[in-house]
Parts: sequence; C-alpha cells; structure tokens
Amino acid sequence: MIEANEILQTIHMIQEQHFDIRTITMGINLLDCRKNTDTETAECAYEKITRLARNLVRVGCDLESELGVPIVNKRLSVTPVSMISGANPAAIARALDQAAGDVGVNLIGGYGALMHKGSTIAEDILLESMPEVFSTTNRLCGSVNVASTRSGINMDAVRRLGAIIKEIALRTADAESFGCAKLVVFANAVEDNPFMAGAFHGVGEPECVVNVGVSGPGVVQRALEAVRGEPFDVVAETIKRTAFKITRVGELVAQEAGKRLGVPFGIVDLSLAPTPARGDSVAYILKEMGLEMAGAPGTTAALAMLNDMVKKGGVMASSHVGGLSGAFIPVSEDIGMIEAAAANCLTIEKLEAMTCVCSVGLDMIAIPGDTPANTIAGIIADEAAIGVVNNKTTAVRIIPAVGKKAGDTVNFGGLFGFAPIMKVNTFNNDAFIQRGGRIPAPLHSLRN
Repeated sequence: MIEANEILQTIHMIQEQHFDIRTITMGINLLDCRKNTDTETAECAYEKITRLARNLVRVGCDLESELGVPIVNKRLSVTPVSMISGANPAAIARALDQAAGDVGVNLIGGYGALMHKGSTIAEDILLESMPEVFSTTNRLCGSVNVASTRSGINMDAVRRLGAIIKEIALRTADAESFGCAKLVVFANAVEDNPFMAGAFHGVGEPECVVNVGVSGPGVVQRALEAVRGEPFDVVAETIKRTAFKITRVGELVAQEAGKRLGVPFGIVDLSLAPTPARGDSVAYILKEMGLEMAGAPGTTAALAMLNDMVKKGGVMASSHVGGLSGAFIPVSEDIGMIEAAAANCLTIEKLEAMTCVCSVGLDMIAIPGDTPANTIAGIIADEAAIGVVNNKTTAVRIIPAVGKKAGDTVNFGGLFGFAPIMKVNTFNNDAFIQRGGRIPAPLHSLRN
C-alpha cells in the first residue's frame, strides 16, 4: 500500500526540477452509443461523456492541491470513432469536442481508426473527414493505426494519410498548420496510452478507466549531475532509482483519482515527456551523459539505456505499468531537441534511428510546407517498418508547415512549443508509394 507521506520525498523534484503528473486521462467506452444515425450516436456519446467525466477536472485539481503535485492536463480518450460511426462521423466529432469543452478537459482523443490490415467503409469515410474535423474543432485529437507486427503495413492507408496530412496543413495554414499536431499515425498502437494526440480507449479496456502519465526529464537530469564522470553502470542505476520515485508518485495519484471518480485505475505510463521549458528536456539528459548535443555519435546508445532504465525502475514501483512508458523525443516540445535541430546536429534520419529505441517515434516534427504527400507517406512507411520489425509501437506526428522552408521556425505555443523547419530528403518515391497494397508481416510474427 502506498502512503501519502511518500510524496514528501519528491517535494524538491516538484519545486526545482519540473516534475509533474503530465496527465490524468479517463478512458470511456462508446460502443454502446452506436445508434441508427450518426446524429443519435453523437447525442448518446455526448451524454455518456459528460455524465462519466463531469468530476474529472475537479478531482484532478483537488489532488493537485492536496498532494502538492502539479497535474498539468486532464484528458479524455474514447473508443475509436470509426467503430461507432457511419456516413457522417463529423457529427460525432463535434459532439466529442463539445463534451470535452463542457467538462473542462484539455483534450479528447479517439477520432481515429484501426486500419493495419485493411479498411471498412466507415473507416474510409472517417479518414476523408479528418481535414475538416481537425481544422474546425478545438480539443479533438485522433490517430490511425496503419501497421502491426502481426499484419504488416497497410500501404493504401499510408498513401492516403500522406495526402490527408497535407490537406490538414493547408486548412490550418493560418495557425502554422497546427491541425496536423492533432493526428498521429501508428504502428502497433496500444489501447491504454494516456498521452495525446494518440490516446484512444481500446476494445479490450474496461467500461471506464483512469490512466495516468508521469513526466520527469528534469528530475533525471539533476540526478545524473551527481554522478558526472562515473561509469555507465552507475548512470544506469541512478536513472532506475529516479524512475522508481517518479512512478511511485504517479501510482498514488492514479489510485486516488480512480477511487474518487469511482472507476478502476488502469495504468501508469512512465514516459519522460519533455516541455519547451529549459531544464525539462530529454535531450539535456543525453547531454548530461556526455554528448555535446542530441544527435552526436552515441545518441542512440544513450537513449536506449535511458529508455530501458526508466522501464526497469518503473516496474519496481507499480504493478500496473502500461501505455508507452519510456522517453519521448518530440522536437518542438523539447528545448534541447529544438537547439539540436536548429544546429543541424539532429536530422530526420538521426531521429528515425533514435525511434528504434525510444518510447514512440517521429513526433512533432515540422517540415517544409511544399513537401509532397508521397514523401510524407514514405516517412510514415519507414517509421511503421521500424515498429513492425521490432515489435514495438512507433508513430509519426509531422507538420508540413505551409509557406515555410527549411531553416524557418514555427511557434505553436504552450506545451506544443516551437520548432525549426527540418530538411527533408527530396528524392522522388512516387512509384513506390503508388503501389499500394499491404507489405506482409515479418516472419517472426508467427509466434503461436
């Protein structure tokens, strides 16, 4: 049993090292909301969300006050909308966005589809609605799973999403194409991820559940300052012990939140989620290990050890670790990554190598607005291949900023930060992407 006085051990982390609970995310099953029309489905979904989540923000604020732990976001995730929608999914999108606003949460995830082996009519319609939906709603986010280790890569979906991302960018050009930040393209998507924009409530989840995402890059960085110059054995142990303390706080918050909301506690996601604030950076952890800047030779090895030790420390602190759990490397949301990209030390190709060992993938990367749709699709396909072959979750959240070229900067504000426009390989891949079809699953998918 966790005692509240364990929180006292982390007071200095909160006050000096940017430690926070990044999100409390309530997952809600909407499968029983499917009705004869999408309008009726939307009404039912709105009623269920506002009923179950009416106290989520209040409980989060109460816990923040009582425990002294900042809880940055209160969020919702729902069943992938393609599972309950028909010819007019935008009606459901508007209802979800309104429900999120009415209960006061920051974001709601789930406007998406699971298309790793093929698509249904409802999924095709939902994909076509995404440019309109993500350019006209405020809090709604979504994801599409286009690949899995068991099924391979759905290249038809990959090709379509390249064009869809371009269209979202055009429709939100006046906001620096920010609409693209609301869409994540996954391989091996997980059902209990509390982080946006990729959160959705999986079909294997309970009727309603609370998942918590912790964050503490600054805490890890400060811990490593005390072992500067020591061998990697000492570095690894220090990260592991620090992750243990961080996770214990998340476990307490998650259990208390579930108890007060009257729903099961699901998982604690250990992911080190950075912010644009100085001192809250995964890239600075890598620098503390001895690299001049993220992207220098040795970066992938350093990130691999960081990710592994975070998991090892976390599983000792909680029996219910889940979600993505590792280290995020979103370029626009990490001041160290921003600096490395601006200095051309960090390239998209190096980031792709780093995604082999980190928590997710190519995240919050801004690229020139004239990047072709097929180039974007190729980037998605490459990242999906890493996930499929390595049996891990990978993702792409990429922003082709309209009117911007390599070396320019986009500024999204808040936790989404700012980013230099990164150079993209411009060699043509049209014939490859236009093949379509499905890249088969790798041999090691046959594990039964």
